[in-house]
Amino acid sequence: MAIMGNPKYEARINQHLAKYETKRSAVMPLLFIAQEEYGWVNPDGINEVAQILNLDPTQVKSIAGFYTMYSEKPKGKYWLQVCTDLPCALKGADEFHAWLKEELGVQEGGTSGDGLFTVDHVMCLAACDKAPMMQCNFRYVENLDQDKTRELLAMWRAEAAQPDNGRG
Repeated sequence: MAIMGNPKYEARINQHLAKYETKRSAVMPLLFIAQEEYGWVNPDGINEVAQILNLDPTQVKSIAGFYTMYSEKPKGKYWLQVCTDLPCALKGADEFHAWLKEELGVQEGGTSGDGLFTVDHVMCLAACDKAPMMQCNFRYVENLDQDKTRELLAMWRAEAAQPDNGRG
């Protein structure tokens, strides 16, 4: 599938284009749409965003490469980013992060065998008072422990098994 000409994204793309005086200013929201569609900012997504905005693909790729919220390699359907900055670490985030990787059978930045979960550590998600916490596809889940996290993993597995389990 593609983002260009896709009715699923057309209104959102047009909404972003209408927000800005110059088209190139919509590069970041369009990169999010490409990442949503493909699961990462791949060469097809880079080229599509460049074409929509009348930019050189190298310009779009440089922006995607600069910001950590864009992944330039494939990720699982659920991108789990655990905050391990000092305040969270003091509340058990390092141990939680290690447990989560073990629970899913992955190394840092790795994806589970079923392709569903990628685990990364990040620095400061600004929810220190709710640690251990993580974001899943940029949505916060907070005050985590092993039981709550196992419930979330089961919920996301069930969600992924639904017939319409595409990325967007």
